[in-house]
Amino acid sequence: MRPLDEIVAYCNKRTRSQEIADFPGALNGLQFSNNGEVSKIGAAVDAGLIPFQMAIDAGIDLLIVHHGMFWNGPERIVGSEFEKIRSLLEGNLAVYSCHLPLDAHPEIGNSACLAKKIGAKASGSFLPYEGNDIGLVCDWNQSRDSLRSALEDEFPRGIASIEFGSKAPKKICVVTGSGNSVVDQIESTGSDTLITGELKQHFYNVAQEKRINLYACGHYATETFGVDALAREVSSKFDLPYQFIATDCPL
Repeated sequence: MRPLDEIVAYCNKRTRSQEIADFPGALNGLQFSNNGEVSKIGAAVDAGLIPFQMAIDAGIDLLIVHHGMFWNGPERIVGSEFEKIRSLLEGNLAVYSCHLPLDAHPEIGNSACLAKKIGAKASGSFLPYEGNDIGLVCDWNQSRDSLRSALEDEFPRGIASIEFGSKAPKKICVVTGSGNSVVDQIESTGSDTLITGELKQHFYNVAQEKRINLYACGHYATETFGVDALAREVSSKFDLPYQFIATDCPL
């Protein structure tokens, strides 16, 4: 057993979760407490009834998530909302959430981890939000075909490849999760290639017109990396067992 407050303090410092601005409702940090002790760490992309129940069944008493519990503001504690709270209380499960700070982190962030896995070297950042960049720019000295192949290997459930840009991109941009607000920003980095999670349909036309490469690899799939990396660090530092809670979301 390790004290919950020590683990939370470590996570806050490692991710700078209390310093980096985020969207209203993100509420980064400890969102739900337990009895104050932790025996097993878990990680999941989303806070939700099913991930909570899966974590409790696995003996987890601290779950680190990317998408937290309070995105929609105050809600009536009825129906599934009541079931979530009851599950957390009865299962003694604490929930720690970290959104944009974990997207932007240069070492254990979603984009940084994804870039490392496909062999891309980070060379800069872009896409500022409230004083911090949340997108990553990487050098890529291989072919477009090699990039697509690396992504297909990393995401075996499939990716959407829209290729109208360079066949040998020198720079690539990486923004995990939703890339809908990002496509218009990549040109300023000197890149014509974006790896992201999800895009709206009309960006196919945008890619044709602007001659750019877009790779949509799944919102959920591209945001598994950060919580996994943070939870593994916590597991190692505090000598606690760890388990990733996969929900196999196809979106």
